[in-house]
Amino acid sequence: QVQLVESGGGLVQTGGSLRLSCAASERTFSRYNMGWFRQAPDKEREFVAFIRWSGTGTYYADSVKGRFTVSRDNAKSTAYLQMNSLKPEDTAVYYCAVASGSLGSSRYGSPYEYEYWGQGTQVTVSS
Repeated sequence: QVQLVESGGGLVQTGGSLRLSCAASERTFSRYNMGWFRQAPDKEREFVAFIRWSGTGTYYADSVKGRFTVSRDNAKSTAYLQMNSLKPEDTAVYYCAVASGSLGSSRYGSPYEYEYWGQGTQVTVSS
């Protein structure tokens, strides 16, 4: 079982930046594809970004494309989400999750494809 711990959330003003981290308990982290999701109050969990196990393929939700960057350091069993030009609508609890299966373009955006989740970290963007 993979345990994931997010960190780096906080309160930031519009236009500011934050970098989230997702630390995994397993060295086998490098075998997992990894996604970032977020959930705002009274809204469904939504896809934010995805990175393949090798780090060579990344995908983003249209709402964050050009502002967010996902990366990973398999040697440290850690993934990152660099968030720039933050907007109030980015306010949410952010979760990282991993999937052992091969996820194509029709699947990486679905939270149901991921086996393990972190506890989430709150990001609040003030206007």
